[in-house]
Parts: sequence; C-alpha cells; structure tokens
Amino acid sequence: MDKEKFYVTTAIAYTSKTPHVGNTYELVLTDAIARHNRYIGKDVYFLTGTDEHGQKIQEIAEEQGITPQQHVDKIAGEIRDIADMLNISYDGFIRTTDDHHVKAVQKIFKKLYDQGDIYKSEYEGWYCTPCESFWTQTQLKDGCCPDCGRPVQKTKEEAYFFKMSKYQNQLERYIEENPDFIQPESRKNEMLNNFIKPGLQDLCVSRTSFTWGIPVDFDPGHVIYVWIDALSNYITALGYSVDEKGELYKKYWPADVHVIGKDILRFHTIYWPIMLMALGEPLPKKVFGHPWMLFGEEKMSKSRGNVIYAQDLVRHFGVDAVRYYMLHEMPFAQDGTITYEVFISRYNSDLANTLGNLVTRTVAMVNKYFGGIVPAPAEEGEFDADLRSAALNAMPAIEKKMDSLRVADALDEIWKVVNRANKYIDETTPWILAKNDETKPRLGTVLYNLIEAIRIIASLLSSYMPETSKKILDEIGAEESSYESVKTFGAYKSGSKVGNADVLFARIDSEKKLEELSVEMEQAQKPDIDIAPYKDYIEFDEWEKLDIRVGKVLECEPVKKSKKLLRFTLEVGNEKRQILSGISQYHKPEELIGKNVVFIANLKPRKMMGLESCGMILSAEHDGKLTALTTINDIQSGAEIV
Repeated sequence: MDKEKFYVTTAIAYTSKTPHVGNTYELVLTDAIARHNRYIGKDVYFLTGTDEHGQKIQEIAEEQGITPQQHVDKIAGEIRDIADMLNISYDGFIRTTDDHHVKAVQKIFKKLYDQGDIYKSEYEGWYCTPCESFWTQTQLKDGCCPDCGRPVQKTKEEAYFFKMSKYQNQLERYIEENPDFIQPESRKNEMLNNFIKPGLQDLCVSRTSFTWGIPVDFDPGHVIYVWIDALSNYITALGYSVDEKGELYKKYWPADVHVIGKDILRFHTIYWPIMLMALGEPLPKKVFGHPWMLFGEEKMSKSRGNVIYAQDLVRHFGVDAVRYYMLHEMPFAQDGTITYEVFISRYNSDLANTLGNLVTRTVAMVNKYFGGIVPAPAEEGEFDADLRSAALNAMPAIEKKMDSLRVADALDEIWKVVNRANKYIDETTPWILAKNDETKPRLGTVLYNLIEAIRIIASLLSSYMPETSKKILDEIGAEESSYESVKTFGAYKSGSKVGNADVLFARIDSEKKLEELSVEMEQAQKPDIDIAPYKDYIEFDEWEKLDIRVGKVLECEPVKKSKKLLRFTLEVGNEKRQILSGISQYHKPEELIGKNVVFIANLKPRKMMGLESCGMILSAEHDGKLTALTTINDIQSGAEIV
C-alpha cells in the first residue's frame, strides 16, 4: 500500500542579507511539521530555498563592487549553512537562479501572455525597493510604504500586468468553500475583507528599470518581476514547466501546506492561487501565515541593535535548545518574543531541570541499584497506571495538535509526560524502596516504568529535538523508538544496559551568561573598520604652516573629459575661489551645492585639465570611497580651522 504523501514548503528566503533568528524560525517550524509527518508514516517532501532576483539585490551588489550572482551565491550559501546547522531535514533546496527554474518561469510567463492573462501597459506610482512592492498614493502611510514604513520612490515605466480581477470571484468562492485554506482564521478574514472583496487591481509582473531578473524571452527589455518568479518555485522545484510535468510534481502537487510569514500572506493567498487558476493547476490545500518572533516588544533590526542570529544562539546554548525555544515560545496566532533572559530561564526550567534531570537521575538509579541493567517489571503499584496513561495518551493528543499546526501545543503534550514521570519518582520514592530487599521487585518495576516512559518521551521528541531524542535513546539503551512502538507501554527490552547518566542540559548561571552576552552584543554593534596606518609624527610648527578654511559651495560641476574631477566655486569670506577635486565618483554635484566644505587654502595653485585649482578640498576615505568633509553647523565661509 502506497504511503500518504505530504508536501510542505517554507517561503524561499530573500538573499539580500544574512537572516536573523526571526527569519530562521520558519525553517525550524516547518522542519518540525515535516519530521512529524515522516514519523507517523507519510511520504514527505520538504522544500525550502532562496529568492535571488530583484532591484534591491542589484543595488547591494553594485554598492559592494561585485556582481549580483556573486552576492546571491554568498548569501544563499550562508542560508543553506544555517539550515544545516539547525538540523533542517529538507528534501529540496531551490534557488531562483537555477537554470531549470529560469526556463520554467519564462514558459509560465509566455503561457499567461499568450492566453491573454498578461498584457503590456505602463506603470506610474510609488515603489518600495526593500518590499519590492508598488503602491498608489492613497495606499501610502505618511508618505511611506504601508508595509515596512520606509521611503518610496516615484516610478514610471513600461511593464506587463496580470489581470487579477478576472479571477477574483473564482478565488473568493475557493476561499469560502475551503475554510481551512488560510490559517489562522483571523488571517483569512483579513485577506477577504481587506484585500479581495474591495476589488483586486491588476498586478505589475515585469520591470525595465533594472536587469537582475529572469528576462522576458519575447521582450528582452523586461525582466520578470518577483511574484511570478519567486512564487513559481513551489512547482518548478518539482519539475513543472508548462509543457512538462515532472514525476515529483505528479506525485506531490498540490502542496499540503505552505508555511510562510504573516507579512507575505497576501502574495500567497491572492497572487499565487490566481496564477495557478490561470495555469489550470490545483491550488495548495493550506497556507499557514505564522506570526513574527520579536526581540522583546520590537521587530529585530540592525539599526535598533537588537538582532539575534541563530548561529550565536547555537554557539551558546546548542542546536536543540534553540529549536525547543523557537517551537515552544511562538504562539499559534500572536507574535512571540525572544530575549536572552527568557531563553536562559526556559533552558534552565524546561530542559535542564525538568527533562534533563528526569533522564539523568533515572539512569543514575539504574546504575546504582541494578548495576546499569534495567530489570523486568515484577510488582505492580499504585501510581503505575497513571504514568502509563499519560505516556500512551500523548501521541493521539500530539497528532491532533499537529494536524492543526499547533506545534507549541504539541510540545506541551510531551512535557505532560515528562512532568508526570518526575512526579512518579516523588510518589514511588525509589531511594526508600532500595533500602529493603523485600521491596527490590517493586523498585525494579518503578525503574523499568521510568525508563519506558523516557523511551516514549525520546521517541516523541524526535520531530522537534532530533539530537536530544537520539542522545536519550542511546543513554537508556533503547532499541525501539518508532511511531508504532509509542502506542504500547512495555516495548522497552528489559535486560538492556543504560549509559553513564551524562548531563543532557547543564544548568546555566544566568547572571554570568547574561554578562557574557551583553559584552558580545556590545562588541557586535561596533563597526568592523580597518583604518589606514597612522603617518609619522610631525612637529607642531609644521601643522601651523597649514591654512585650513571653511568654504561655501556656490557652484559644482563635472570637468569635461575627466571621469574623476569636479570643479568647485567656493565662497570664502568676500572672495571666490576655484578648486578641482577628484571625487565625482562619490558625489553628485547638486548634493554639494550650498554645503560648507573644509579645504586647505595655502596649497600652491596647479593646473589640471587646463583649469587652475587653488587649494584642496578635504575628504575622508573608507573602503575605497571618498566623502567630502562638511561642517555640522552653518559656519561663516572663510572661517579658519584651528
């Protein structure tokens, strides 16, 4: 009998910069969903990857003096390394620069154009580069992007548009007839009432103002805009390309769930379903818009100095502690929060004290009282049934929670068994039973029951904390940890040997660790700048020979036939002075007019490109770039720098 298939995806990560822990939460969340479905016997395909085109990436690459491909290769490599570090069990990793994806997207665009769903026109409006979104004047919030709050630019260009309104009624019907399509429920209402029912505008799907994108093959001046490019990854990764549907596509599509951030829900529940309708392909069964992970009460931002990276958390606390925190502390529908204080508190209480202590002291008692060999159960006692019931009820409860994607609640079900096992130790008092030979059979039963409960706990943890699951199973010498085995209490083979009671999670000194982290974060905020070596000392009278002044820029223009020179006319008190400066690569002339610049006034005049330069404008150099020195306050021109 064929296994039930399960296809799950993350949104593909944008390769503008290294992702922080809030961005990587989605990987861990989706991995837990994928692992759980494998665990219960489904044939799972888990896709993740990187979104690598767009104006923002082209601009970043130009600023760095590298090609866009070099930039995305670097960031995509970092994203994949983070996924591997976090033990993400993806089956496919797509990059939108992959050749097969590029060709498939061109075919999708052409099909939509040929059937009249895409047409050429002209776009005029406001564009947000970070969000890669167009907005009308009325959509702006305080003159800025309504999504991210950043400034927007007025844009006018020829573009292709997708007829969204043609499919509006069909999409409305689909959402209303499939109540689980958008999760959580609040997000569904938001999409219907705020975006769909008021009326869909046609969508801009090509650009001509930049080149870093997939070319429209029948109109080379255009590149295919992010929505058709990036959203298509969910099917192109499976071998879909309009005229050909690969075996993976035939097997796994439609997706069982797209796991995405709530901020891109509109694109996945409006643009993407309409694209699929136009292509005549089935829609995904579910789109889950998960909440954000905040730093305290704020979104993470480098400018705020509150960015936490998964790499740093793993270095300090280990992979599974990070996975546990991400999965357990994020609510289903509301934003979650992370601070180092809360992280350490959860680590100590849930992992070190509750789970780790249960395993360590149980194994230690087997070593102490039975030479490390787990005895067969021999004498039933008062609290055994309750422990068995807690262990056996966990899996059905977990399945119910995971079916509705409530991962944090599923972990709570496991911790109910952990807490019950700890209580069982207090109730049965093995250390007292060990004092009397007559109660040794009962002691053996108690320890067997604890080891069996720990086996079930470890097996259940495999979807969420895979390394810890394996460590615990190795520590208790368990041979069986399958999905079927947790339906039975008593599958552990008595006579097996346990380990040395190694500590799973060492308790952290909170004050000491927070101090260490504070120093590290403070250091990270300091700019990593390589400064030029200092020149040799000079005598004070040599400094006094320099006449450094402030001059107001009256005119500034490029020098003809020169790639570097700008010609300045400065107001210096009552006189005017002409100075040439080789900074045209770093400044636009109009941005300097009216500014006060600092210059050396007593350099001997010299000719450059046939023009006389009477002085030197001072500039600061960093990373190969020059910035003219200007004054903060409006100082009288001609003022001497002393």
